Formats: sequence, C-alpha cells, structure tokens
Amino acid sequence: MNPLKKRIFCPVTQRITICPKSLKWWLSLFYILLFLSGQAAVRLPQLISNGMILQREAEVLIWGWADKNEAISLNFLNKDYQTKANARGEWKVRLRSLPSGGPHIMTIKGSNTLVIENILIGDIWVCSGQSNMNYRLRGARSIYEKEIAEANNPEIRSFTVPETYNFITPQKDINSGEWIEATAETVLDFSAVSYFFAAELYKKYQIPIGLIHSSKSGSPAQAWISKEAIKEFPQYYKEAITYQDQTLIEKTMEEERIREESWFQLANASDEGYKIPGTWYNPSTNTITWGSMTIPGHITREPMDNVHGVFWFKKKIQIPADMTGKKAVLKMGRLVNSDSVYINGTFVGATGHQWSPRNYEIPVGVLREGTNTIVIRLINHNGYGGFLEGYPYQIRSGEETIELAGEWKYKLGAKMDVLPYRTQFSWKATGLYNGMISPLTNYTIKGVIWYQGEGNAGKPVEYETLFPCMIKNWRESWQQGDFPFLYVQLANFMKPTENPASSNWAMLRDAQRKTLSVTKTGMAVAIDIGETHDVHPMNKKDVGYRLALEAQRVAYNDKTVVSAGPLYRSMELKGNKIVVSFELFGSSLKIRNRKKINYFAIAGADQKFLWAQAKIDDNKVIVWHPDIPEPVAVRYAWANNPETANLINSEDLPASPFRTDDWEK
Repeated sequence: MNPLKKRIFCPVTQRITICPKSLKWWLSLFYILLFLSGQAAVRLPQLISNGMILQREAEVLIWGWADKNEAISLNFLNKDYQTKANARGEWKVRLRSLPSGGPHIMTIKGSNTLVIENILIGDIWVCSGQSNMNYRLRGARSIYEKEIAEANNPEIRSFTVPETYNFITPQKDINSGEWIEATAETVLDFSAVSYFFAAELYKKYQIPIGLIHSSKSGSPAQAWISKEAIKEFPQYYKEAITYQDQTLIEKTMEEERIREESWFQLANASDEGYKIPGTWYNPSTNTITWGSMTIPGHITREPMDNVHGVFWFKKKIQIPADMTGKKAVLKMGRLVNSDSVYINGTFVGATGHQWSPRNYEIPVGVLREGTNTIVIRLINHNGYGGFLEGYPYQIRSGEETIELAGEWKYKLGAKMDVLPYRTQFSWKATGLYNGMISPLTNYTIKGVIWYQGEGNAGKPVEYETLFPCMIKNWRESWQQGDFPFLYVQLANFMKPTENPASSNWAMLRDAQRKTLSVTKTGMAVAIDIGETHDVHPMNKKDVGYRLALEAQRVAYNDKTVVSAGPLYRSMELKGNKIVVSFELFGSSLKIRNRKKINYFAIAGADQKFLWAQAKIDDNKVIVWHPDIPEPVAVRYAWANNPETANLINSEDLPASPFRTDDWEK
C-alpha cells in the first residue's frame, strides 16, 4: 500500500478514512469537520417524532435542544415560527388552537433540518399505573380475537414509554419509543385497557386518539410522585433519598442476582426428576410411588403443605385418531410459579413466571392415537405453588377438546428453602416519576387514565392522601390546570368470605371513592369484572368502556351520558332501619340477576356486622336486620371479593362499595 494512503480513524465522522496524498488537503478537511462538530445539531425529544398526535384546541409546546443562542425556525400548517435556543441550548415554540385532523408535516430548521411526517391532531391521554394498565392485548387475544382483527385504525396511536427509574434527577427525555398506529398486528402490544378506551372514544367522537402508555407492573403510587411532593410523606422522602446512592443499588442487585442463580442451580442439581436414568418427563417413568392431586388446585396437602422447590406432575390421556396430524394447543391455565411442559417426552413450552396464561402450541405429530402422557415440571420458589382455578386446562384442536382437569400424579423432585423476591428498586419512591413521567410533562395532553392501587392495598388509609397528592403533583408538573384524571377502582379479587369482615382492598376502594372529591376526576367501578384467583382480570374491554364513559362526562362535558353506577351520598336512621341515599348516575336503582340485594351488612354500636336484608324503595335502599334493633352503620360490597354484589343502575353499571362508618376495622 502507498504509505501516503494509510487507513485513519476520524473522530468527527466516526469512520475509517483513506488519507489522500496531499497532507494539506487532509488538514483542510479536518479543520472544516472540527468546526462543524462544534455546531450542535437541532435535537428533538423522543415523543416529537413521526406519527405523533398533537393535542387539538390547546396550547401545544414543541421543544428541543440546539447550540446555545442558535436560531430555530419551525413551519407547521402553513405558519412560520421563530425562536432562539437559550444559554443551556434549550428552545421551545408554542402552537395554539390546532384543529383536529391530518396527516400533516412539520419542518424544523437550525444548523440542520428535521422533517416530522404523518402528524395527526386529536386528543392525547397518558395511560399509567401498574400491571393491569401494563397488561397487553396480546395476553387476552384468545378472548378478543374479533376486536383484534378489526383494530385497523391509523387514527388510534400509542407511544410506549420504556420502563426506567431514576432517583437523582427528573429526566428531560426518554431513550427510545415510537408512535405506532393500531393494526391487527401492532395492537397486540398496546395496553389492553387503553386501547379499548381509545376505541370507544374514537367511535363516539371520530377524532384521532393518542395514547402515551407509561406504566410499570407492581408499582405503588409513591413511585410516581416527585421528590418535592413526596415530602408530605416523610417515610417515602427518606426512601427516595436513600436510593440516590447508586452504589447501594448496584451492590444489592448483584447480591440478589447471585442468590437467585445459586437457588436455581441447586434446585436443578438436586432435582431427582432430572437425574439419569429415568428422567421423569419420559412417558415410561413409573409413577406407582407418586401421590395424587386434583388439578386445578394448590399444593397444600400433607406432606406438601407450604413446601417449596421442584414438583413433577403427570397425566395420561386418550387422544382420538381424528385429533392427530393436526395443529393443537395445550391450555394449562396459570401456574405458580414457573413451568416446563412435555407431551410424550417432547418439550412443548415453558413460562418463567406465574401471571401469564399458558397457551402452548403442540407441534404436528406429537399427539398420537391412543394413550398420551403430559408431564409438567413446576418450580415454586415463593408462596403456594400449584394450578390456579378459573382457567381452562385442556387440549384443543379445531372443534375438539380434551379436558385435563381432574386427578394427576405428582412427586416432589427437590425440596428447597423459600427464595426471597428481589428488591424492586423501580417501586421505590420518586423513581418512576423521574424516569417515566417527568420526560412527558412538556407534551400537551387531554387527560390521564390510571389503573393502580393493588401495590398500596397494604396501607389503604394512607392512600386517601397519597393518591390525591399524586394527582395534584402531576397537574402541577404539566402546568395545564386541572386536566381530567380518570381511574379504575380495584376489581374483586381473592376468595370470597362467608361473613362480613375487615378488608384492606375494600378500604382502598373507599379511598378511591373519596378521591372523587378532587375536581375533574372520574372513577370506573370494576367489582363485577374481577377474578377470584388472578389479580389481572382478563376483562379489559369493560374497564376501557367504563373509563371512556367517565371521559365523556369529565373531559368532553357530555351532560347526557350515564357514566357510572350509584354512588353513596348519605344515610338516615328510621327506627330499626337505615335508609341509604345515592347519587344515581342513571335513571334508577336496580338489582342485577336476582330478586334480592346482596352484600349489604349492618351493625349496631358494638361494631359487629351481620349480613343485612335490603330493598329498593323510591331509589333508596332500606337496610335492616331483625337482630339489630338500633343500627348505626351500613357497609356495601365491603370485602376483598364481593363477587355477588348486585346493586346497579338501569344502565347496568355497578354501585361503588362504600361504608357509612369510620371504624378502624
């Protein structure tokens, strides 16, 4: 090679360059590039990008970064705007009264030119909370096949904020994300609740709906509140300060990672089912010494009560000839905690956590006519392991179904100590606000929908002030006044109780009900669409629909819409009865499905509640019990899972749970 043509790495272009013969030419090029590198190109936040939806009929901020004092021009809807970056390189332009519609193009010029395409103007909703907001439509595709197939609407778009946290600084931008139009394929990754919410609003108003989805599974409300606002709660302020120590976080994460890896390594090494000869997923394994268990159910029988480790389950089934040679699906409900599944010795699927539905495709040729063997290796590291009730356990092929519920053989492969859960740093106070809310607050929005509360159910009284604090904090951060804030009341969950009892979930629902006193809020009641065994009910369509009803009332000022069910207003003592009055939010009170109202309880001064008799009279509910001659308090649907609560309005919307007392339990 000619010595004057050496390969040189250029720090400006970040490329390998062939040096020309003329050193003078190279030096000239180098100084030109060096000069250009000192000019900061105009940069935009991730949200301001192709396909974005801007808020209609409002003051909209377009902002970004450039070199200090750099002149910036912006063209949109045939209007030109001029501004200049400040000493920190920050710039912004305000657009006003944008009409609904599109698509449009925006051009921004500084030292470089940026063109943003396919822009719509409509309504923007921030969709936040924990796992029930984070739950994607993909997880419920078996229920909503029709809705998914019809979800081709380019005027419904979603932007998913990447999950991150920061305890030190409120972030100004996010590191990834894009605006996605709703299609039958892309909608699978939309938040299910937010998609159904948007679809309902679009059907009603025919305007583009933009969804900024920013949620985190398991997160408590304090994680979504800024450091300044959380000072009202000293214990959480202290937590926020503690986790500003990144070294502490890294040290804890490494220790817990090693602990978890060691646990699974020991479990695998100790598992008798994996030892040769005769691995237990082999169909020929003798199960004469195995126990029997009815599935679905928890592993709670002696001697397996509260035992953790590796369990093996086996069942022999008969497959008819017409089910072989075809596509088939194994539906194994939901398992606690993780599983691997084999059919006739062939691995067909695995899931590493307890929440997802087990829907495993069975390869053609695995099923055979006659006797087939299903083996499940279940790892339970914490809590009660087993098979959750209320879900299908079956093999499906076309129209044919083989039921798998019933007696299975099982055996313990390895007994282990409980594996403690990892520390969820993203759940700590202020972390998610800094990482996932602060970067959004320049973006003009119509309002917020929020599905959360499970993460705070252990401290329901605190939630009465914590939740309103968060709403106030967000409104102050956006500086858009009291924008609509709509939320979902906790759904029914856990086993129903036979007798009236205290309930943290009921108390948290009451805290949510009381939050309706905050201006421009709305609540979707969900006590009739939850699931006993799963904190993530599959019915997300009704949740989205009920939120959309509240949006019509609160955000769109529709005075005719019936947006919610009956809400408690007051009580009056009349002899040995209590008369309860409601804000009807509808034309009249009704009883769903039955002639008798369920789940009213009544108590005297001794604070001992009994299930009450109740009847509707002139759109009020009269409550009494023959053994309580001097009643003082009434509760309705006061339980973790008031599954038979049936007071509704004529529009079939459920009444919110409530209590008339302020007793501690």
